[in-house]
Amino acid sequence: MSLVLEALEGHAKACPDRIALDCAKASITYRTLSTAVSTMATALQQTGARALALAVDNSPAWAVADLACIKAGIPLIPVPHFFSPAQIGHMLAHAGVDAIITDRPDSMAMLLDGLSIAQQPSKKLSGALELIAISTPAVALPDACAKITFTSGSTGEPKGVCLTQAAMETVATSLADATGACRDDRHLSLLPYATLLENIGGLYAPLLAGVTIVAPGMAGVGMSGAAGLDIGQFMAALHRSAATTCIMIPQMLHALIAAVEQGAERPSALRYIAVGGASVSPVLLERAEALGLPVFEGYGLSEAASVVAVNSNNDCKPGSVGKPLPHVELKFAEDGEILVRGSLFSGYLGDVTHGEGNYWPTGDIGYLDDDGFLFLSGRKKHIFITAFGRNVSPEWVERELSIEPAIAQCCVFGEAHPFNVAVIVARQGADSEQVGGEQIDRAVAAANARLPDYAMVCRWIVADEAFSVANGLWTGTGRPRRGHIFKAYAEKIDDTYKES
Repeated sequence: MSLVLEALEGHAKACPDRIALDCAKASITYRTLSTAVSTMATALQQTGARALALAVDNSPAWAVADLACIKAGIPLIPVPHFFSPAQIGHMLAHAGVDAIITDRPDSMAMLLDGLSIAQQPSKKLSGALELIAISTPAVALPDACAKITFTSGSTGEPKGVCLTQAAMETVATSLADATGACRDDRHLSLLPYATLLENIGGLYAPLLAGVTIVAPGMAGVGMSGAAGLDIGQFMAALHRSAATTCIMIPQMLHALIAAVEQGAERPSALRYIAVGGASVSPVLLERAEALGLPVFEGYGLSEAASVVAVNSNNDCKPGSVGKPLPHVELKFAEDGEILVRGSLFSGYLGDVTHGEGNYWPTGDIGYLDDDGFLFLSGRKKHIFITAFGRNVSPEWVERELSIEPAIAQCCVFGEAHPFNVAVIVARQGADSEQVGGEQIDRAVAAANARLPDYAMVCRWIVADEAFSVANGLWTGTGRPRRGHIFKAYAEKIDDTYKES
């Protein structure tokens, strides 16, 4: 039996009136949650669905649907709220989804119509949740596949990572131990549950420990899209929830630190702020420490069921991403790439499995120090991670930009920053010197319209000259030399972020 479901039943018997899930509209006790999960599991089994997508805002309903799928033995595919329609269409077809659970049936019906996906009229499932049956070809999934999490999309077609419940719950158990989760905690869910990190660290791990989970929804914590953050709403949620724990992305931590430095009251109940999804500036961690904020950096990837290493109260070294969790084994390739084993995924959709017991190459370069703390040195490939934890392939964005007649060459940057910046060479005939650069502005806007919000270019810089082999900014095979371009425009790029 699932460890999370077993723990849920145990809490329902031992402390039935303890609040399991809390939100502005309703609170659900552990007894009520256990009953709701069983009821919905039965209803889902009766639908005969082979794979279910879940497109619901953070709420008790999301948790009930997730846990019900575990109990019913139906693979679940969470739909990230920041995915573009094309990406959603890809994930539905690629995973063989034949039904969608949603709290926005009208919007979902319109989206499906736009994607030309055949659908049945929605049916009431429970509370605000409705189920829409759709038609997609069946897909063979790995054995014991419980969840398919799609990456945030380093290209236009994100990969589906297949995970077993056992792998996810092993990580959740390790996280609950590392963070010292206990029944007195109140965990505030700041990230969407469709994000694997919050699903495992902010739902499964707290449920194992009998924690009260506060789930006000994305608008309730000030989040919109992949990168919008209302700092006032965000700070109000931290105080109103009386949260003792939460998981943040670096941009949220930056907002919290800036607010407290400018006189906002520090959320005094917080005892553990986990930060992950992208690298964190050491300077930011120092500022957090100076303010008395209990920040602990971690590291992970979807292929390892989210978290690989994390700092804790008992074992913390600023600058590192912590010690590997107990179930994790690490080794390093000759070039320093981190190889991980322990609770790995079953394979990508459409690809062969990675092989039981094999190490998985993370694509990150790093090392363990003498005390066993893991340090990251950089990424092996060009894919960068924004401050909001979204994977972006610069080649993908550059391809969209270069489609526009006004743009001859470009190079995109955004690692650990809240938005992406492009260095652009205007095509001959495009007047990049006009006030506001209207032609380039229109070209960038047109490219952005084809991209999800986390991949959009928010600022651009006019290149001093075309990229060429002669000036060292272009390869003989027609590719930008990213390191050289960044070095040449580092001051302007940095000024762009400072101005914002």
